[in-house]
Amino acid sequence: QVQLVESGGGLVQPGGSLRLSCAASGSIFSNSVAGWYRQRPGKQRELVGIITRLGVIKYGSSVQGRFNISRDNAKSTVYLQMNNLELEDTAVYYCNVYFVGVDYWGEGTLVTVSS
Repeated sequence: QVQLVESGGGLVQPGGSLRLSCAASGSIFSNSVAGWYRQRPGKQRELVGIITRLGVIKYGSSVQGRFNISRDNAKSTVYLQMNNLELEDTAVYYCNVYFVGVDYWGEGTLVTVSS
């Protein structure tokens, strides 16, 4: 069983930055696709960014150019660097690991962008 533990959420002003981390237990991480999704108030969950085991990256259109995703396979951790945050980035951010047809999810971490 894979467990994902997110950290790094919190309150930030517009234009600020935050870095989210997600540490995975188990041995599948290095061979998985890892990423982040978010659910804004009143909206469906959406893609923020994913990164394959070889480092191929895809971002959601609303964060392209502002957010950077990376991974450290030795630490079984995926990161999300969020820059130039906007009010609309307020959401619960979920870590995801996808391996052999199975999605694993973290419990989510709240990011609030407010002045």
